[in-house]
Amino acid sequence: MLDEFKKFAMRGNVVDVAVGIIIGAAFGKIVESLVKDLIMPPIGLLLGKVDFANLFLVIKDGTAAGPYLSVDAAQKAGAVTFNYGMFINTCISFLIVAFAVFFLIRLINRLKAAEPDAAAAPTPEEVVLLREIRDALKK
Repeated sequence: MLDEFKKFAMRGNVVDVAVGIIIGAAFGKIVESLVKDLIMPPIGLLLGKVDFANLFLVIKDGTAAGPYLSVDAAQKAGAVTFNYGMFINTCISFLIVAFAVFFLIRLINRLKAAEPDAAAAPTPEEVVLLREIRDALKK
């Protein structure tokens, strides 16, 4: 059973998937930082809020009554919050990842299309001869 598992784990597809997952996780962190640290602050500033992630509605106050300055402060006080700002950040992150994957797939497809097709193998002599016989019999 161990040998069978080794064969399974070391197949090319499994290793490729593992590498893809690891790179995808790292890429996700890069995109998260891009959204959180570079894109959202200017958008939040334009909308009058400095931090998009701290856009929330208090559904129920916690042990200490609000107003709360941040989601963390509200959650530490035990308040129940509706964190729509974090959801917006996550949606923007998804769109950026989807856009990047789209361009990656587009580039791969263009590279595949640009590769010259392998020259067709010459038809074996036996096949050519059989075709000639077939054509002669048809006449």
